[in-house]
Amino acid sequence: MRTPCSPVLRAAAGIVLLFSGTALAQMPGGPPPPVTVAKPIVKDVVEQDSFTGRYEAVDFVEVRARVTGFIDSVQFRDGTFVNKGDPLFMIDRRPYKATLDQAEAAVVSSQARLSFAESDLTRAEQLRQSGNITDQLLDQRRQNFLTAKADFDRAEAAVREARLNYEFTEVRAPIAGRIGRKLISEGNLVTANQTLLTTIVSLDPVYFTFDIDERAYLAYQKLAREAGRQRGGMAATEVLLSVTGEAQPTRKGTLDFIDNRIDPASGTIRARATVPNPDLFVTPGVFGTIAVPGSPSYKGVLVPDEAIATDQERRLVWAVAPDGSVSAKVVRPGPRIDGYRLIREGLTGDETIVVNGLQRVRPGAKVTPTMTELPPKRG
Repeated sequence: MRTPCSPVLRAAAGIVLLFSGTALAQMPGGPPPPVTVAKPIVKDVVEQDSFTGRYEAVDFVEVRARVTGFIDSVQFRDGTFVNKGDPLFMIDRRPYKATLDQAEAAVVSSQARLSFAESDLTRAEQLRQSGNITDQLLDQRRQNFLTAKADFDRAEAAVREARLNYEFTEVRAPIAGRIGRKLISEGNLVTANQTLLTTIVSLDPVYFTFDIDERAYLAYQKLAREAGRQRGGMAATEVLLSVTGEAQPTRKGTLDFIDNRIDPASGTIRARATVPNPDLFVTPGVFGTIAVPGSPSYKGVLVPDEAIATDQERRLVWAVAPDGSVSAKVVRPGPRIDGYRLIREGLTGDETIVVNGLQRVRPGAKVTPTMTELPPKRG
């Protein structure tokens, strides 16, 4: 009678066979295990430091009426793009038109008085030359002329003010950008310089503001000084930016502002970049990431992350000799660049390294290498 074999015993037997096969494959008499090898990528690189920040509008306007009155009409759709000067709201113009008409009539009246006073003064001056009028009467007519001239100037000023108020009844967009929702509807009373009607934000370009710690800031200033930018410092530095969810930077910008002091409470300094936004994709207020050049350009050695092994606290790369023997290279990895890991120390770039099959590599054993070429960039 056959004794039934439990699933646990069958699994244990499979594991034993698996390890036995691996051991046989690596026995001195067996063939060297196959691995994929490649040359590291050696090219000019610039290390990038990443910071998190927020996109902000270059211009932000709270639209308010400059005269008091009742809203007659709203002349935009919520959330649309408006150009500078586009009409937004219309306030009841009839009271201001009546005031303007009164002011213009007052100008006509004062003009008539001024003309009469001027001609009266001219006649008085002619009579004074012949001695037919006294000096006192001449002075009185001169005073009447000057008073009429002042009244005329005041009337003209009243017309200019009335015309301005009449024009202010049509509220126009002060900047180009995306408008928010209307905050007041037709028929409501608005108070001059107080009632908020809507808001407008500019979209192209946008600002990106972020904070830099003191240590990084001093390092950037040193780089700028070595590059010959004594006064500008970090300003005018080209940067790369992305929005939340993007694995790689998709936009370019220019660092154009560094604050004038480090915040003693946080130990950081505020910086700002200007970013073109022609497709209007970036909305002010969203978070993003900025990559700032953290080193000058130099020859760097790049390898795939899967080519780096870990031995306790050390990082290793397996180098393959022409005879198939392997040796461990202790390396100091840096940041990721173009999809690869920068190697700061440990490799010169001339080595042939294992990029696939690290689990089959053993110290002192040989391998069967298959050469491949790493692409210049990868995602």
